[in-house]
Amino acid sequence: MEEGAKLHLKEWLVAQIESDSYDGLCWEDEDKTMFRIPWKHAAKKDYKQTEDAALFKAWAVYKGKYQEGRDKADPTMWKTRLRCALNKSTDFEEIPERNQLDITEPYKVYRIQQDSSSTKPAVTNYQMMHQVKQSPRSPGYQDKQKELFQSDKEEKTCSEVLMREHVYCEVMEKKNQIQAPAPVKFLSPTLVISDFRMEVRLLYQGHMVTKVVTSSPDGCFILQGRVPLGNERIYGPCSVQQISFPSPASVSLPSFMAEAMNRLLCHLERGVLLWVAPDGVFIKRFCQGRVYWSGPMAQHIDQPNKLEREKTFKLLDIPTFLNALQNNLQGKGQMPSYQIELCFGEEYPDPIVPKTRKLIMAQVVPLFAVELMRRLNLGQSQEKRLNLSSNSAGKMTLEG
Repeated sequence: MEEGAKLHLKEWLVAQIESDSYDGLCWEDEDKTMFRIPWKHAAKKDYKQTEDAALFKAWAVYKGKYQEGRDKADPTMWKTRLRCALNKSTDFEEIPERNQLDITEPYKVYRIQQDSSSTKPAVTNYQMMHQVKQSPRSPGYQDKQKELFQSDKEEKTCSEVLMREHVYCEVMEKKNQIQAPAPVKFLSPTLVISDFRMEVRLLYQGHMVTKVVTSSPDGCFILQGRVPLGNERIYGPCSVQQISFPSPASVSLPSFMAEAMNRLLCHLERGVLLWVAPDGVFIKRFCQGRVYWSGPMAQHIDQPNKLEREKTFKLLDIPTFLNALQNNLQGKGQMPSYQIELCFGEEYPDPIVPKTRKLIMAQVVPLFAVELMRRLNLGQSQEKRLNLSSNSAGKMTLEG
């Protein structure tokens, strides 16, 4: 393939299938109307980035979104890009009943639409950002520009649309029931965790200013203002819950402190995205302002742990948590931790400055862990500290 060639996704993907260069990418039928695409989750123990992310990486390279040696590898985003491209294109239709996602080498099946030439897919500004880079003297340039601008008149930046892509596509795969990958037999023969809720507390200099129990299976944004959502007719519905930082003016703060917080908050637009998935609790930072964290999987306990921008981090590993809990029940090891802390704009953990003096922090508690502890009559000291109570529906509510 010549460098700079502008194939559509359909042409590009068919070429990859025919090349026989990717394990698991093959035709599903003899007529070549359907194909399999490998779809292994990065959390699987036998996941190998070089092999299992090869196709997604190739698409990112082809689209100019990843260059070896220049950009940091991000398999999650590579997968998101190709998945979104498949979902948006009218050339493809996913066949869910043929998908095999619970086997050793999972895959999805797509059908190539034969009559899609009469219907052009909607074009977003995200696509426009890449296509307008060609020379104004290129053949058909003016016509293409006119078509692109008429297709999507909403004024959004490339980063905003990309974020919307990631949010929608990532969370659409997390609506299934959350189940422990390996049963913890000491607790239950078939332990199933189906509680995707989190309690989120926002603190200004150690004082709680907001407390929310999330209700969306898609997770939540913690951010300043409102997240710029994309075009629903292209991406479909998305119900990510939004938790906004309250204005410093709405809480009793000294003027000098409020001024400092306002300077920090202006860098927290787009914020961070948090969600509970089948194998753990995850976060992705979109804001310009730096974010630090502590929790069960943090690398350091006495020095700062930084969240890199637009990179997915696992904050809590569910299988590890359950195994540690089982060991504790058998008298081995300590009670596993499940609480997560975020610090916005200031390094954390900080051995010098206590967290009560940090300007903006968030405490995140996955409620499946709280409920499990309660049912096992464990973690009583934690319950007292968090002042837990059960509502009539049997789900746990945390009250301050």
